Amino acid sequence: MRVVFLGTGTSCGVPTIGCQCYTCSSTDPHDKRLRCSALIETEQTRLLIDCGPDFRQQIMPQPFRKIDGILITHAHYDHMGGMDDIRPYCQFGEINVYADPIARRGMLEMLPYCFAEHRYPGVPAIQLHEIHKHEVFSIGDLNIVPFQVMHHDLPILGYRIGPLVYITDMKTIDESEIPYIEGCDTLVVNALRQKPHHSHQTLDEAVAFARRIGARQTWLIHSSHDIGRHAEVNASLPANIQLAYDGQVIILKTKKTSKLM
Repeated sequence: MRVVFLGTGTSCGVPTIGCQCYTCSSTDPHDKRLRCSALIETEQTRLLIDCGPDFRQQIMPQPFRKIDGILITHAHYDHMGGMDDIRPYCQFGEINVYADPIARRGMLEMLPYCFAEHRYPGVPAIQLHEIHKHEVFSIGDLNIVPFQVMHHDLPILGYRIGPLVYITDMKTIDESEIPYIEGCDTLVVNALRQKPHHSHQTLDEAVAFARRIGARQTWLIHSSHDIGRHAEVNASLPANIQLAYDGQVIILKTKKTSKLM
């Protein structure tokens, strides 16, 4: 399984517009963070997790081939705002999009012209599937287990896909969800900044969560400019808990081994 971090930033991206802070003024490309999204690929199947407003820019360097499914974590714009840009992929057929009831409703409101009775030519052809936590489903050769985390008071979805667990925008998680995560090889989870935030984990909270889950490797995403510079933050972290970066590729083996490319 090949995982590409298309974007690892928060809703404002890094650098943030108009900001000249220490992180935003960095010339290190690892400190340039687009909105959060990831590609999950096997030889048979290609999935996209979230499709934010930077999707066009993120996908251009990638090979142009069919996207078999888009997994939506929640209905905020930085995770769904690029859906109109999937139009070129509709030449392969309808795009299957998977969302919980709240995110499904948000998509219908955001893209009403895609679901109208009489659609004008050229709009994205979307087949919208409603999914629910703990109900396993398959896309191609991948089995997907949705589970629930809390984005402050908004329930949203994380996904377990084989050896991978992907979580973004989490503040808390109910104890009953932990069994769906335990035993994973690779954990991807959000770490917004150093200071407390009402709806996102801090860096320390993300590290504590990673240690609790005990994955072999944890990659931290959805990071703002307030977290600091990539190289300096990673130097302060354990080798098995690190900030991910845009364009990073990891290869996961199904037998709980993986390597970084």
